Amino acid sequence: MMLGFRRHSWLTGLMGHLDDLRGLIARHAAGSPRPRWVEGMTVFSAERVTEPLGMVAKPVLALVAQGAKRSVLGDRIFDYHAAQYLVVTVDLPLTSQITRASSAEPFLAFGLPLQPALIAQLLLEAGPAAGRPHDGPGVATSDADDELLDAIVRLLRLLDEPRDFQVLAPGVRREIHWRLLNGPQGALVRQIGRADSQLGLVARAIAWIRARYDQVIRIDDLADEVGMSVSSLNRHFRAVTEMSPLQYQKQLRLQQARIQLLAAPHDVAAIGYAVGYDSPSQFSREYRRMFGAPPGQDATRLQTVATVQE
Repeated sequence: MMLGFRRHSWLTGLMGHLDDLRGLIARHAAGSPRPRWVEGMTVFSAERVTEPLGMVAKPVLALVAQGAKRSVLGDRIFDYHAAQYLVVTVDLPLTSQITRASSAEPFLAFGLPLQPALIAQLLLEAGPAAGRPHDGPGVATSDADDELLDAIVRLLRLLDEPRDFQVLAPGVRREIHWRLLNGPQGALVRQIGRADSQLGLVARAIAWIRARYDQVIRIDDLADEVGMSVSSLNRHFRAVTEMSPLQYQKQLRLQQARIQLLAAPHDVAAIGYAVGYDSPSQFSREYRRMFGAPPGQDATRLQTVATVQE
């Protein structure tokens, strides 16, 4: 009897916070066709589903308040809907799309960049924590609990009081990070704050690749940069990103090319060269393999359909 009452109270609190969150996101995102950046966080509202669009997602908490979204990393699919969140802990080339939205029930979402320094500080203050290390990719989805939703609602409410926001918002952001560290993806989030973790080493490798995505790179040079053997680098890199370093670089090149083609759909050869392809035929072939259509045709199509960026 008591257990049933507690569960009912928990569900009531969860739904109440979710309703509050929907109202706050809808109000702050009103009138913007793109994610709106507000005081170091994003709010987003969309009334229709979208085509898949690739981007490099940085470490972030992305929570859906209404509707549903899909993000894809390699062959891994991550679907998440109302009261669920996606957490990304390292720069990853994701392909994302809104899969449930309408004018009657718009897609509503909240995003907060994750701060490695803050996570490291929390780990230092909390002391050693038991638990198995995370050994999967650097992205995951989970249900949001009542405490996490409550903290996000309080953070958004502070937007109405600028003086309060400046003083109180850092503490609420800290609480949100703490809730993530103690939630179902705590082992994954914890690695962001540890420079010597598998995730930390892969993050260094990713930064090196991103700075040279349009150049020819040697895996030996990358391994030397992060202080690992080539075999260890390949193993850890694939565990976090679901791809090899060279596959990662190819994804960066093609996603960057797709973004540039949206603005200049007729400059296919020049854009292919700009992202690192010496052969137009190779660029077109690999682009078609990834996106299902030749570069020019795909860019023209994308200009006529709805797209979304996180």
